[in-house]
Amino acid sequence: MSEWPLLTITTFLPLLGAAFIVTIRGEAQAVARNARNVAMATSLLSLLVSVLAWAEFDPASADFQLIDQAQWLPGFAINYKMGVDGISLFFVLLSTFLTPICILSSYEAVRVRVKEYMIAFLVLETMMVGMFCALDLVLFYIFFEGVLIPMFIIIGVWGGPRRVYAAFKFFLYTLLGSVLLLLALIAMYYDAHTTDIPTMLAHSFPVTMQPWLWLAFFASFAVKVPMWPVHTWLPDAHVEAPTAGSVILAGVLLKMGGYGFIRFSVPMFPVASHDFAPLIYTLSVVAVIYTSLVALVQEDMKKLIAYSSVAHMGFVTIGVFTVKVQGLEGALFQMLSHGVVSGALFLCVGVVYDRMHSRDIARYGGLVHRMPFYAFTFMVFTLASVGLPGTSGFVGEFLSLLGAFQANTWVALLAATGVILGAAYMLYLYRRVIFGKLEREDLKSILDLSPREIAVFAPMILVVFWLGIYPSSFLTPMHASVARLVANYHVALQAAQGLSVAAR
Repeated sequence: MSEWPLLTITTFLPLLGAAFIVTIRGEAQAVARNARNVAMATSLLSLLVSVLAWAEFDPASADFQLIDQAQWLPGFAINYKMGVDGISLFFVLLSTFLTPICILSSYEAVRVRVKEYMIAFLVLETMMVGMFCALDLVLFYIFFEGVLIPMFIIIGVWGGPRRVYAAFKFFLYTLLGSVLLLLALIAMYYDAHTTDIPTMLAHSFPVTMQPWLWLAFFASFAVKVPMWPVHTWLPDAHVEAPTAGSVILAGVLLKMGGYGFIRFSVPMFPVASHDFAPLIYTLSVVAVIYTSLVALVQEDMKKLIAYSSVAHMGFVTIGVFTVKVQGLEGALFQMLSHGVVSGALFLCVGVVYDRMHSRDIARYGGLVHRMPFYAFTFMVFTLASVGLPGTSGFVGEFLSLLGAFQANTWVALLAATGVILGAAYMLYLYRRVIFGKLEREDLKSILDLSPREIAVFAPMILVVFWLGIYPSSFLTPMHASVARLVANYHVALQAAQGLSVAAR
């Protein structure tokens, strides 16, 4: 099976499905039904191929595997090249796992322009998977920026009342960083004479050049994570996006920044990463504490979960820039866990929003009396978000804080307050929505989870417990790649320090 170009198939299969949906004609209802079914079948097939890629992956190797390559622009040494290592493998799986869940969750929620909606989602999946697989910097940039277009359309067409404002804010925030990223990419090409990522990882960029390149990459990735203070586009985008749009936004798009830091910033610019680490720690600690406090006073369920995402991603950026094995593995694990848990929490909000058309926390209360299955599902993801041992949230936060403790005890102490605040706002949300008396008349006839909604949540619950109870099945494939990254980083730092001593 390994002779098949598994990563290319995983990446471009959704695009093929989108092209097929374009050709569907007929009555509006039949077109909508067929578009949904084709999108679902395509995304499930893409998930299956990505699982086969995981089966083919050798966890003992730190090298890039399953490489597909072809000449693209031979005159410029720019090629089509795809591959995964322990760092990128699970992001591909996260993207292919969440897409069919989003499509299934949209069966009832999206009634207008269904055909176009499904095309946008499949194009988005191609861009997301391609970005995590790309082993050429130009190819990476194309996929990285390509993600913006379908996401912009999904928010702008199928979003809430202020959807156009939210879509443009999302687009403009990410655009400025992207221009700087492109300039850095050109500068790196002139220095290394290639855009091949494995070659660039082995190339030593001049110490004088590193801070500027690092800052250009930081401008792009910090907005995507999103780090404080460039996080303000996220609550607006989440509130206005359709439920499935919020799931992909929180589940995968926020991980693009964290992945960028791990893939490019730390290994390619080690001296700059070391010098700027205090800045990252400061911004991350502010994000963890400040956005947790902001989440505590939110009245809109989606906004509360959006601010919690900023706080959780603060743990990720701390873990990455400790450049310790535990910190980096914790950051990767936290991103996987957050992708599933926050996506599921947005789906939980979507369930009651579809029934009552309100996201106000005060609008609900006592739902446990009418919706026991929903109450249980919401509880699992709330406790996973809080970081209860046995759920996915615990492992990532614990490892990130362990790495932070090795690097700087003050950073670890301040970041740990986010765990307490996280428990406060999530349990406060759960108590107000689920418990108490069922007083409102319209809530007395609210229906529990339908079979379709149970089918959406069941695999996510399984993954949350799988990540929490048996984390080594995910940590083991990561370990070789992370250990090599850390070793190379320290070698590069020692070499740079040796040069500076010799220069004196």
